[in-house]
Amino acid sequence: MCVKLVQEYERAVMFRLGRVLSGSRGPGIFFIIPCLDHFVKVDLRTVSFDVPPQEILTKDSVTIAVDAVVYYKISNPMISVVNVEDCSRSTRLLAQTTLRNILGTKTLSDILTERETVANNMQIVLDEGTDPWGVKVERVEIKDVRLPVQLQRAMAAEAEATRDARAKVIAAEGEQNASRALKEAADVINEATGALQLRYLQTLTQISAEKNSTIIFPLPIVEPEPEPDPEPEPDPEPEPDPEPEPDPEPELPIVVVSAGEDVVSAGADVVLTGVDVVSTGGVGTGLVPHGGGT
Repeated sequence: MCVKLVQEYERAVMFRLGRVLSGSRGPGIFFIIPCLDHFVKVDLRTVSFDVPPQEILTKDSVTIAVDAVVYYKISNPMISVVNVEDCSRSTRLLAQTTLRNILGTKTLSDILTERETVANNMQIVLDEGTDPWGVKVERVEIKDVRLPVQLQRAMAAEAEATRDARAKVIAAEGEQNASRALKEAADVINEATGALQLRYLQTLTQISAEKNSTIIFPLPIVEPEPEPDPEPEPDPEPEPDPEPEPDPEPELPIVVVSAGEDVVSAGADVVLTGVDVVSTGGVGTGLVPHGGGT
């Protein structure tokens, strides 16, 4: 009997007379029979390896070079020894073919934007393929995707044009919002008495805070609006000329004539019925009874 030792992370697959014994030995000490038994140590720790860059033609006919990283470990030591000659080498080769097959069904845009999804699909396919070998694929990572130089330039130009267009749209939206805000502010300032003057003075204060500033501003800040001319009053209608009053009839002096009397009247002609008046130069000199008088 011989004593053998395996580490905590190792297992020993026993063969006796060419036949595998069920189960694996370890960790720790185990015994073998010389000349009858022999054993194979299997490392159970996780192993990683790089998948060499693969030239792949994508679904949209673009040639790219892709490499990846695969993490795996031995899940069943006995199967990994009995069912496959070199499980590590077989896993590496299977990873290369799986990478080409999966990426060949994807477009370039999917590969660039959905790396995690592509890696998960590759991990599932690899795990199914290595399960009969006692290998567990734990993780797959897409390491690098290399594009042709001409394609890189074309994509860079397209991305730059897209960024410029987006920047112009954002700038236009900003101008629109700013214009709307300025219009609202102008409406408020116009409605508020003296708001424009206060804003003007505030701006002058901000400018004067700088060194070596000379500010010249006119006064008054806002000229008063001229008062509208009063509407001319309509000309009054001309009053009609008063009608000339008729000359009053001269009052005739009342003369009482008696027989044998003389009547003298200055400044008037006296006419009496039945009396003859003789007037010379406006002065009556005498009355002559008409028809001899009474």
